[in-house]
Amino acid sequence: MAAPDRIDPSTCRWFANHHRSELVVTPPPSTDALDFHRTLPDYRPSALIELPPLADELGVGRVMAKDESSRLGLPAFKALGASWAMHRSLQDRTAGTHVTFVAATDGNHGRAVARFARLAGHAARIFVPLGVHPAAIAAIEGEGAPVMLVDGSYDDAVAAAAASALASGGVLIQDTSWPGYTDVPTWIVEGYGTMFVEIDGQLPTRPDLLVVPVGVGSLAHAALAHYRAEPTSQADSRGGRTAVMSVEPQSAACVLAGLEAGRAVTVATVPTIMAGLNCGTPSSLAWPLIIGGLDAAVAVTDAEAAAAMTDLGSLGVAAGPCGAASLAAARFSLTGSGSEQRRQVLGIDVGSTVVLLITEGRAANPQGQPTVG
Repeated sequence: MAAPDRIDPSTCRWFANHHRSELVVTPPPSTDALDFHRTLPDYRPSALIELPPLADELGVGRVMAKDESSRLGLPAFKALGASWAMHRSLQDRTAGTHVTFVAATDGNHGRAVARFARLAGHAARIFVPLGVHPAAIAAIEGEGAPVMLVDGSYDDAVAAAAASALASGGVLIQDTSWPGYTDVPTWIVEGYGTMFVEIDGQLPTRPDLLVVPVGVGSLAHAALAHYRAEPTSQADSRGGRTAVMSVEPQSAACVLAGLEAGRAVTVATVPTIMAGLNCGTPSSLAWPLIIGGLDAAVAVTDAEAAAAMTDLGSLGVAAGPCGAASLAAARFSLTGSGSEQRRQVLGIDVGSTVVLLITEGRAANPQGQPTVG
């Protein structure tokens, strides 16, 4: 896979997905993951917070922040996917069998795997790439799991985790997929789907625009599986079509680069405050739905994400940089030079409802470094 030309990480980019097909329709997602999550002691729907000052700024009717900063006792949405995938993987094993779960992470995914392994009486082994903040590593170790440092990128950490699981007979819990490894990533996507069912119950109609932070693309996969599903009832089709827009760091924009190229590509990455989005290769399982169903992709700078994090904090939403990237993307898309055309592509007007996915909070890391991945 070819990497794109060198990019300037100090500028934002926007791409309207002309590969998108109106014919993309997926089967309705299963509700099994939601039913499972409802059995967990810490489960409750995460808050959907209305932010009128941002609606005024963006020139829309409503801006809602889906705040994942306290999800199943952890500070990020990753707990939804990890818990369901681990539950499913254990269903296929003989009761009483001891399992070691293995994962690569930039923070919260690994912590979630370690947490749910411990609660189920199993072991976990977590691999992290260079640049992960010490607070994120400490949080994983605090769940009782050893952390293996990998001298390389997130993609290198995934490769190391996969090799370790294969060699030791462990169970790899990873949200990215490749040929021969699709079951667990599929379960993780199903777990993430709980978030979108909750949004349906929290709004009278479906949003006009959903902004989704993207690393390998599994959360975008879950969003598109939900919003591009064939309606099964009148309630499912309420409010018309939801535009879905991804956001990545400018320094690690593998989805945007792939849309530009018309095929999945691998990009070289450099450090970013949005460390949980610092992924160079999209999930092979997610890519067909991304290229066929995503409306637009945005790549934002660290400065824009940091400013959005500060502004969300002033409104009572304690977002980390990865979650705040949603606001940075909405600002770049809906305001400023060229925004009239971008709004037209997205179908946004003064009465529209915009939902920002705030994928993680700052509570676990007071320095503001991201702990998602």
